[in-house]
Amino acid sequence: MKTFILHIQSATQYTPVTNVTSFVGADPSGSFGILAGHARFMTALNYGLARYQLHDNSWCYLAFPGGILYFLDNHLYISSRRFLSDTDYQRISAGLLEQLLAEETELKKLQDSLCQLEQEMFRRLWQMERNGTHL
Repeated sequence: MKTFILHIQSATQYTPVTNVTSFVGADPSGSFGILAGHARFMTALNYGLARYQLHDNSWCYLAFPGGILYFLDNHLYISSRRFLSDTDYQRISAGLLEQLLAEETELKKLQDSLCQLEQEMFRRLWQMERNGTHL
């Protein structure tokens, strides 16, 4: 069976994987698959899981917060802010859930901080207007 090389990269990691026979991922239009010899292809990947199969028929799973996929000349490049890779579906699903919850917590903190900043700006503008001070 024909194979291709998968290059998974983030800001801090780079993992080349040889002898990949297929890749299954999802973009905004839905799920898709890539085999060796596929035409040149580029898409934006959804947040979540993807998987690839090796020459020995084993599957490996990838979790990432979205990314860019590019396939050319039997090289598949996936670039993302970060990624998790594992052969165990349950373990990587738990890792993805943990990552989602951590990001949600950080997002909530950021939203709260922005709300406080906005309230303080309105308070100061109100005080300036009350005191007759102009910008």
